[in-house]
Amino acid sequence: MKKYLITGYSGFVSRHFLEHLDKNETHASIKGLDVQKPEFSHSSYKNIRLDFEKIDLLDRDHVESIIFNFQPDYIVHLASYSSVAFSWKDPILSFQNNMNIYLNLLESVRKLNLPARILSIGSSEEYGNVDEKTLPLTEAHVPRPVSPYAVARVSQEMISKVYVDGYGLDIVMTRSFNHIGPFQRDTFVISSFAKQLVEIKKSGKNSGELVTGDTSIVRDFTDVRDVVVAYDLLLKKGKPGEIYNVCSGKGTSLNDVIGIMAKILDLTIHTRVNEKLVRPSDNRIIIGSNERIKKDIGWDISISLERSLSDSIDYWVKS
Repeated sequence: MKKYLITGYSGFVSRHFLEHLDKNETHASIKGLDVQKPEFSHSSYKNIRLDFEKIDLLDRDHVESIIFNFQPDYIVHLASYSSVAFSWKDPILSFQNNMNIYLNLLESVRKLNLPARILSIGSSEEYGNVDEKTLPLTEAHVPRPVSPYAVARVSQEMISKVYVDGYGLDIVMTRSFNHIGPFQRDTFVISSFAKQLVEIKKSGKNSGELVTGDTSIVRDFTDVRDVVVAYDLLLKKGKPGEIYNVCSGKGTSLNDVIGIMAKILDLTIHTRVNEKLVRPSDNRIIIGSNERIKKDIGWDISISLERSLSDSIDYWVKS
């Protein structure tokens, strides 16, 4: 039975990762770490054994003790301050948390000389503002981060390479593009749109106003259920020290996303920009190439954008 240590255990990506393992009858022992207790129940899983411990990952001694006692085969590092908007409000806290919690994990594995494979989750935000002529972005594209959050993610990637080359740790890295789906908090843009639109629909109106940031930006959206399949395959088949884009390879503007969701709910929607939601500097267009991950581990997307948006809406309908 393989043992998985999952940081950021209470988040929506972890929840989908657990469902993926259980659905595929992966007999595994899971140790979940987070600063918040999970809202989902452990009783619904049949094939995986779950244990949760509330922890501040900045507590280095506590982290090392847990890793020593659990002896994981795999470490899935999902924990982060993942909001770009928050990183602009408190860049120091964002950077220190994203870097230092990761370093505590790496140092624990190094000091204990464990052969665990570590999956380091990065972000498409690392690429920064790019010339449209360079799209789709491959992993060879030089990162040019334009937010405090993105700088922290690039730093995480760079320190990973140091630990791979200098200490021989087994680390696989991702640059994960925007992922969406059920259970996502409304602090993220697509989930926020879905929640607002459902509230308009529930009010009995056929039209309404949606409060947004800049909706002209283009993003590469992937369903979280496809993302966790990629993560599982990378743990088993990814090349040590390699970076992989996890993306659909298609770009969609936020304006078009709103249009798709409004059509699903049969609503006429007008948008109003809240300047507080517009970031000081934002990537105008991000579209990735998924050729490397397809070639190395045989992964591809299976869930359409329309289904992702429909399922996100359904989640808020039932909430």
